Amino acid sequence: MSRSSPLQSVLQSLLQSRVLPLLPLFIFLSVQFVAMPRVYAHGGVAYEDDRCIINIGFLTAHFTIYQPAQRGNKEFCEDIPEVSDTVFVMEYLHNFLREMPLDFRIIRDEEDFGIYARWEDVQTIEDLDAVTVFYQPPVIRAEGQFTVNHRFDAKDTYIGIVTAQHPDDDRVYHAVFYFQVGGPDYGTLPWFFALAVLLQGIYWVSSGGYSRWRAARSHTI
Repeated sequence: MSRSSPLQSVLQSLLQSRVLPLLPLFIFLSVQFVAMPRVYAHGGVAYEDDRCIINIGFLTAHFTIYQPAQRGNKEFCEDIPEVSDTVFVMEYLHNFLREMPLDFRIIRDEEDFGIYARWEDVQTIEDLDAVTVFYQPPVIRAEGQFTVNHRFDAKDTYIGIVTAQHPDDDRVYHAVFYFQVGGPDYGTLPWFFALAVLLQGIYWVSSGGYSRWRAARSHTI
């Protein structure tokens, strides 16, 4: 008599239990939980009261991205749909920022830091210039609005870095945020979905759903 493999034993136990019908729901809820940080916050940028806010240390600014050539006045918080000309705008919410030199850098996320990228991660990059696709040197915007333009030429994942220098001493504040250009990256979500469909199919067959469907179909012929 042949012995069942561990995988077969697990599948048999699932088929005989009432857990299997709930697995697709569990997978769906797990995916939603994992995806939440991507929806509401990427590092230094987050939604607050339906506004996109960038946190530069304890200082904040209203953060907006535009692609006027393709999307007109539509506002984006982080992920950018088109590989094209892009405008980044920061409207200072702290007047102290009007006195501080700010620079803005965009790098390719070649190290796959992802949505949890931090300044400490950026510091581990040996050659920052080699992965930099855009850099705006420090500038003071006394009017309270910082605007830069950059044309992306490839769909990819990037990290934005904003640095603010205290005007009176050596204190420096940073904002680091991950974003994507050229549409969202669904990562492993399609695999989760496929697994949920597979498990639901297994349950449908094992619970007699397929047999009942065949029987009903044969009566209609």
